[in-house]
Amino acid sequence: MSGKKIILVTGSSGLVGHGIRAAIEQEGQREDEEWHFVSSKDADLQDRASTEALFEKIKPTHVIHLAALVGGLFRNLDHNLDFFRINTQINDNVLSTSHRYDVKKVISCLSTCNFPNETKYPINETMLHCGPPHETNFGYSYAKRMIDVQNKGYHMQHGRMFTSVIPTSVFGPHDNFNLHDGHVLPGLIRRAFDSKADGTPFVIWGTGSPRRQFIYSLDLGRLFLWVMREYNEVTPLILSAEADHEISIKEAAELISEAVGYHGAVIQDTSKSDGQFKKTVSNDKMRKYLPDFKFTPFKQAIKETCDWYAANADKVRK
Repeated sequence: MSGKKIILVTGSSGLVGHGIRAAIEQEGQREDEEWHFVSSKDADLQDRASTEALFEKIKPTHVIHLAALVGGLFRNLDHNLDFFRINTQINDNVLSTSHRYDVKKVISCLSTCNFPNETKYPINETMLHCGPPHETNFGYSYAKRMIDVQNKGYHMQHGRMFTSVIPTSVFGPHDNFNLHDGHVLPGLIRRAFDSKADGTPFVIWGTGSPRRQFIYSLDLGRLFLWVMREYNEVTPLILSAEADHEISIKEAAELISEAVGYHGAVIQDTSKSDGQFKKTVSNDKMRKYLPDFKFTPFKQAIKETCDWYAANADKVRK
């Protein structure tokens, strides 16, 4: 079909990739789109030759770049250099190969943790480079910021439409539930299920006071489809519900307890680091484009994620 989009999704075996798949299934496959979901089994994106071989095989017109070395707070603390070096290599290979193969559009995925640690709230897209990130994850954050630098460079020097999105903390089915490597919500969900099964206290790491804006992976998948089809700015776009949807870790743990059906003791391990206290972002720019977009209610999304975990406990990433 003339004008057909050939869309390559890197890192598609993870949480966001599954969210995009779910959004496509919910909407229905479009005839003018051909999707290719790939993972590390298909190509080593740290290797230039392997990356080019993947592009030669698929010949994408569009790329959604999700592949990255990722981890939770404690893995970042221990491996900041690895996070910087590996992600920088992956990102440069994907963007330079996209340019070489004349890809029309690349959408890379950044994170709200890439924003400065000391900043004004709410954060908006113009503030990405206005100070150093939190020291707990500086390696990952600087590597991700360099995507924005490269996007601007490819646009100014070669006219490329390479852009990025910045979702808030993502959660949902197919998340990483490893207690050391995973993020806060999947860690809480796993500990709540384990506590219910073992009859042990449900432990919240840290004080429970940090606040976050969360986004359900299915909602993020729907937004990625819109960005791929409609968003034509090189500057990043924050993808988030409103700032007043921000919730504390302790409040999230209470909703998880309810969804899991855990009624035992809940304690806080204050020997664990809280990390960054808040990352409150503004979604004003997104709302200018999508004033009527409806997010899944947080309580419903937590329940659906917990139900998925219960049904797949023997297969989840731990």
